[in-house]
Amino acid sequence: MVVQVNQPTRHYSKTMEGSQQKVEANVLLLGAESVGKSALTVRFLTRRFIGEYGDIESIYSHTDRIEGREISFNIWDSLCPQNGEVEGHISDRQLQWADGFILVYSICDRASFNVVRQQVQRIQQAKSKFPGAHPVIIVGNKRDLQHRRTVSSEEGRLLALSTDCGFFEISVAETYHEVQLVFHELLDLIREARALKKGAAGIKGIVRSMSAVFGRKRTE
Repeated sequence: MVVQVNQPTRHYSKTMEGSQQKVEANVLLLGAESVGKSALTVRFLTRRFIGEYGDIESIYSHTDRIEGREISFNIWDSLCPQNGEVEGHISDRQLQWADGFILVYSICDRASFNVVRQQVQRIQQAKSKFPGAHPVIIVGNKRDLQHRRTVSSEEGRLLALSTDCGFFEISVAETYHEVQLVFHELLDLIREARALKKGAAGIKGIVRSMSAVFGRKRTE
C-alpha cells in the first residue's frame, strides 16, 4: 500500500517489545536524487526491481513476519530538497517521526556521498533537540556498476565507523536478499534502542523512588 505524504503522523506501537504482538518501525529514507532510494524500498516491499521513478514523495506501509513476530514498517521515501535548499537538509518533522534512518548514496556519484555525509551530521546535531538513540544505516548502492565507481568501499565504511552508523554496500538491481538485510538490521537496531531507552527510564524511576524514601527518612 502506498500513501502520499501530506501530514505524516508518528505511529506509536502500543505493544511492549517483550510481547509477541505487532511492532511498528518508522524508517526515513534519505539521500540525493537518482541513488536508488525508491528502488530500494520497492525491492524490499515486492522483491521486484524497478529502475525508473518520478519525483513522488511517499510513505509505504508494509507488514512482515520476522521470527514469529508481526512487524509493521512505515517507510518514508523522501525527496532531496531542490531550488537551492541545503542538500543535507532534514526537517524537524522528519526527525521527530523517524525511529531509524537509511541514508543511500551511489558508489558512482561522489556528490551523493557528500549529501549523505551532511545528512549524518544533521541527524547527530539534532540529538539535543530530539533526545534518544535514532539508529542510522548508510547504504552504498549500485555495486554492480564497478566500472563507474568513484567512492571506494573503504570510504563508506570509514564514514560509518566515524559516525557510529551501520554500513552496507549493495546492488538493489541484482539482489533482494541484501536489501532485506538492510531493513532487518535497522529493525534490530531500533529494537535495541527502545530496550535501552526503556531500561534507562526504569533505572531513573528506581533512583527517584529511592531518593524519595531516603529523603523522607532524613526528615523524620
